[in-house]
Amino acid sequence: MWFRRDLRASDNAAFFHALKNNALKNHAAVYCAFVFDADILDALPRADRRVEFIHESLVDLDAQLQKLSNGRAHLLVLHGRVVDEIPRLAVELGATSVYANHDDEPDAIRRDASVAEALRAMGAKLHTFKDHVIFERQEVLTQMGKPYTVFTPYKNAWLKKLASTGDDVPDGFYLKPYPTEKYAQALQAASDGLREVYALPSLTQIGFEKTNIAELNIQTGSSGAQKLLIDFLPRMPRYQETRDFPAIKGPSYLSVHLRFGTVSIRQLAGLAYGQAQEDVGAATWLSELIWRDFYHQIMANFPHAMTGSFKPDYDRIQWEQGEEAHALYASWTGACTGYPLVDAAMRQLNQTGYMHNRLRMVVASFLTKDLGLDWRWGERYFAKALIDFDLAANNGGWQWAASSGCDAQPYFRIFNPTSQSVKFDPKGKFIRRYMPELAGLSDKEIHVPRDPVVDHAEARAKTLERYAVVKNSA
Repeated sequence: MWFRRDLRASDNAAFFHALKNNALKNHAAVYCAFVFDADILDALPRADRRVEFIHESLVDLDAQLQKLSNGRAHLLVLHGRVVDEIPRLAVELGATSVYANHDDEPDAIRRDASVAEALRAMGAKLHTFKDHVIFERQEVLTQMGKPYTVFTPYKNAWLKKLASTGDDVPDGFYLKPYPTEKYAQALQAASDGLREVYALPSLTQIGFEKTNIAELNIQTGSSGAQKLLIDFLPRMPRYQETRDFPAIKGPSYLSVHLRFGTVSIRQLAGLAYGQAQEDVGAATWLSELIWRDFYHQIMANFPHAMTGSFKPDYDRIQWEQGEEAHALYASWTGACTGYPLVDAAMRQLNQTGYMHNRLRMVVASFLTKDLGLDWRWGERYFAKALIDFDLAANNGGWQWAASSGCDAQPYFRIFNPTSQSVKFDPKGKFIRRYMPELAGLSDKEIHVPRDPVVDHAEARAKTLERYAVVKNSA
């Protein structure tokens, strides 16, 4: 079993199938492995919260495997190029099958094709399964058999498919967990030699440094995800009321756990779906989980959108360039635009690796429609800074803000950063938390821009001119 973005032992599709297929043959032959992939890690900064999150979650995963196997099984951890390490380990273990869950990111598809080819050459096979979403790829299509590009009809079709039943689809089929515990006898005991050679290396040994995730009390691993879920469930009924206000404890804070699979999407969607009929908060949260599926099927069906505009006409927009543009970008990344809510949001991101969802929309709109900068600049910065960075969702969110994506906001909808501040942080509590130098201002004064890098009204007019090239295709 090759763990990737699914760092949990329970309710894991590929892990279940690996265990079941061996248990039914009376084989105790399933080894579990994870690779710190040098092709990914080498490009990252040496202090990266995601790497530390993964590292701590592997400690948790190893403990889960030991518990599942009464101490027999351990996680084998490798460090190198996946395309080399997985085939090499398969040879060493005499493995004829490698099990993993789907990953539809373009780089991951290429990686898996290379691994599958290398395994074929040695007489082994790569088996992959759906696990990361409820519905993937082309499971939910229009009546014309095409992928959806507008969210609301996709959501309606998603819900209809979820509720569908029949001979092949029993009630609750799509939300049913995979009972890995049932076939745990198939886990192979790791010898002392294997455990020594493939012990979890320290962060230092793989070339990384500790970050501040412990000080931030970021919960890691499946055990951390369940703690967050237990905390969120009593708050879920008020999710609709609280989710847009960054000073309020409204979100579930499970996004990083969904990203790395330390929680099952089936568990979360099942909890939300079970209450959605009576509870507007649960229905709203379920809708957010469906957005996640929506963006993942967009990535799978329209891979061009991962590098360019989903609507190709929007690549004709002339974004600001040159020294002044780079200076504006630096003011945005450095949280010194002069707009208090924008700067507080960027400080939150830089200091914690997290940003509240409402604020992601605010700062994205500000970068593209106030500063006139290419949405890809912001997308790349988020990709480096967010602990919960997910290519499909990040790309979808940025293209929504820039109006270049599927079902995006219209190009003429331009967030006013000051009115957004007044509306969603009315008492300035969030701004004061991240910009203590403004703490002494009144609740009214704290929203007023100070030495702003652009004038919003002027920027808005300029943006409407900039987007004129796509006016007829919007």
